[in-house]
Amino acid sequence: MSTATMDFFGRQEQARKRTGRLIFLFGLAVVCLVLGVYGVIGLALGVFKNGLWQPEIFGWTTLGTLLVISIGSLIKTAELRAGGAAVAQMLGGVPVDPNTTNLDERKLINVVEEMSIASGTPMPQLFVLNDESGINAFAAGHSTTDMAVGVTRGCMHLLTRDELQGVIAHEFSHILNGDMRLNLRLMGIIHGILCLAILGRVLLSARTRSSSSRKENNPLPLIGLALLILGWVGVLFGSLIKSAVSRQREYLADAAATQFTRNPEGLAGALKKIGGLAAGSQLETAEAESASHLFFANGLAESWLSLMSTHPPLVERIRALDPQFDGVYPEVQLVRLPPVPTREARLAPAESKPPPLRIPTQFRPADLLGSAGSITPQQLLTATLLRDSLPNSLTAAAREPLGAASIVYGLLLPAQETEQQPLLEVLSQGLSPLLATEIRRLWPSLESLPAAQKLPLADLCVPALRRLSPPQYLRFMTCLDHLVAADQQIDLFEFTLQKLVRRHLTPHFKPMPPPVARFHAIQPLTDECQLLLSALANVGHADQPSATNSFRVGWRKLESDAPALPLLSREDCSLTRIDLALNRLAEASPGVKRRILNACALTVAADNLIRPAETELLRAIADAMDCPVPPPPVAAEA
Repeated sequence: MSTATMDFFGRQEQARKRTGRLIFLFGLAVVCLVLGVYGVIGLALGVFKNGLWQPEIFGWTTLGTLLVISIGSLIKTAELRAGGAAVAQMLGGVPVDPNTTNLDERKLINVVEEMSIASGTPMPQLFVLNDESGINAFAAGHSTTDMAVGVTRGCMHLLTRDELQGVIAHEFSHILNGDMRLNLRLMGIIHGILCLAILGRVLLSARTRSSSSRKENNPLPLIGLALLILGWVGVLFGSLIKSAVSRQREYLADAAATQFTRNPEGLAGALKKIGGLAAGSQLETAEAESASHLFFANGLAESWLSLMSTHPPLVERIRALDPQFDGVYPEVQLVRLPPVPTREARLAPAESKPPPLRIPTQFRPADLLGSAGSITPQQLLTATLLRDSLPNSLTAAAREPLGAASIVYGLLLPAQETEQQPLLEVLSQGLSPLLATEIRRLWPSLESLPAAQKLPLADLCVPALRRLSPPQYLRFMTCLDHLVAADQQIDLFEFTLQKLVRRHLTPHFKPMPPPVARFHAIQPLTDECQLLLSALANVGHADQPSATNSFRVGWRKLESDAPALPLLSREDCSLTRIDLALNRLAEASPGVKRRILNACALTVAADNLIRPAETELLRAIADAMDCPVPPPPVAAEA
């Protein structure tokens, strides 16, 4: 199925199937290695004189081989538990300062901000591989909560904005297609196989020790040499697995990036520059081999065996985008950009009036969920307009930890000044004495902010909030919880903003494994669906009959065999219960999530429209279920 026609949930299901394929290939490789180790041990010990089948030797050999591979895989998996940032740092990446005045880094930040808003995902952590002069990039992470995007210095400096946008769109395709988690699993598996070679090297060193002690007939060096060879044969298997999993995905990601940007020249230009650059896309880091399947282009020296390559040939990728390409690569030219304003200028109180936006008054459910996990040129335009229409004071503050915290708090403050004052005093005591002053400075801009811009602005605050210290993070979350509960009312916007911030910050400060798909049917989740649809119906309708009708419309969409449940009262839809329900729904399979989110959309659209505020609520609920939904379309007023 082509990228153009496959929906987000279909791509997630395919990612799960690819994981099953990976497990099968890994199991096949392990079986071959076990048999190889058994043969080596049997020959070294001379036990095959009484027959090839020696159950006791085979059992111990199998146990030892599996133990070595498992321990190696678990160690590497533990190293990567922190997600994309761990991969970037392993490769020598340096975090990008959100307030940088470096021209190339500003270009990178702007492109990634647009792609994040357009896709409905939070800003990933950005890294630059400063020691790499080739043109390459990668996206890594277990999910959108801990993802990181890294680029080489050559990629950031040598590509034009359109070319860099094509590369970043390619990486966001991997993010939205569920490829990142599979890639991290692959790194852990391959490292486990490599540990056989490491053990062989250790045993081979016994030759020196045995010689010094004048021991004869020591089989360890021979076993070590054989394990070393088998280990590298295992690495060969691993490379074949990576190639089998990766190559087709690169073609799909190229096609998706072209679909996202409607600018094949940008991506093709980046690939042509790789061909015309002496360093190409090759990386110098010693860790390039283990992460080779993550990169935008081949990060290793060209292999004489094409089956070993994790990427299709460069010329084939280019001709898929530019059929007229003659195979001659252009000379790479240095890109020069206009100067970027200094940090002081960006934080100056004076600011230009942002362009007004025209926001549609209604949307269809199909429009909302049909855009899940996708990026279109219209969405990129919307992202640019949403970001450019934000007041300068807010965009500058969103890149500072104190300013980002002030924005999140300000979005939750009541409109009345008399109600704000006691809350500001609590916030200042919790995080910083300067907080109240900063919130008051930003309040005029936050108060007039359209609903469609609030969650995208919160997404832009995530990178700065990750720079809080652990004690500051704890105080920040405590104050956030206090603000949400202050009015003792069910405000789903407050809750969903809280959920969004918590979901994308917690993995950074407390790394944890991502949820696995435990529920493949609606039946075990009927109570949670009843709660969520009731909350949406009650928020969207003030009168009981309308809320009941909306609830029933959504419930029928679930297509569940379970009997219809009644609408819950507002009092029964507590924030604590909704939080627990969303955590459980996050463990549903992609197909079940599709049905639940469709039911949510139809619940709020039972009156034939979805208002902008309700759209933002649905986007936040979808985010809690790891289903990124882009913001609604906007246009600049004439």
